[in-house]
Amino acid sequence: MRQIVLDTETTGLSAEGGDRIIEIGCVELVARKLTGNNRHFYLNPDRESHEDALKVHGISNEFLRDKPKFGAVAEELMDYLAGAEIIIHNAAFDVAFLNRELELVGKPPFKTYVGQVTDTLAMAKEMYPGKRNSLDALCDRLEVDNSSRTLHGALLDAELLADVYINLTRGQDALLIDISTDDMHGGIVTRVDLTAFTLPVLLASDQETAAHEEVLKQLDKASGGKTLWRLGVAGPMA
Repeated sequence: MRQIVLDTETTGLSAEGGDRIIEIGCVELVARKLTGNNRHFYLNPDRESHEDALKVHGISNEFLRDKPKFGAVAEELMDYLAGAEIIIHNAAFDVAFLNRELELVGKPPFKTYVGQVTDTLAMAKEMYPGKRNSLDALCDRLEVDNSSRTLHGALLDAELLADVYINLTRGQDALLIDISTDDMHGGIVTRVDLTAFTLPVLLASDQETAAHEEVLKQLDKASGGKTLWRLGVAGPMA
């Protein structure tokens, strides 16, 4: 599936409270490789950025005054994103803003246009529980050079996130990494008939069987004789 790494900058933190998108950056991946077919928009939000937001992205209200409004780029953006897997860090935030912008121009919600949305923040929290999982923290942990990131910028952050995502998911290539072009026919991996292989059956030794029985006895003792295998009762299926 074609993948698009997406990031936004906004006038503040609340789409429901009236804050708007001021910048959108998109980076395309095909077969996990950067294609250079990217998109970048600055947008006039029809309102000023909050002071705290200005400190984050540094995009002045004056700079945005002559930029197009979201409605002017909505069709181009949605056509570009159509059917792709969209990769976003803290997806709920960006999708909420995109939904609000689409609603304001009379278009359906964001997810109706795309194949799926993948949240790299959720992925990172699962992989690194209890650790900092901001984009900067992940860049440091995964050795992605973010030295040029003095302020947040949608396109720069999308480019960094693309590298972070590739490193986060590098293990997903493991099963195919050793397949040579000789094993490929028209881009399809040759199937291997596993019925030709006979797997040996290794039986437990007397010592291993005795050790296993001792563990069962200890468990039975700890449960007060109520283990299911001693009572002959079938337990629930896992």
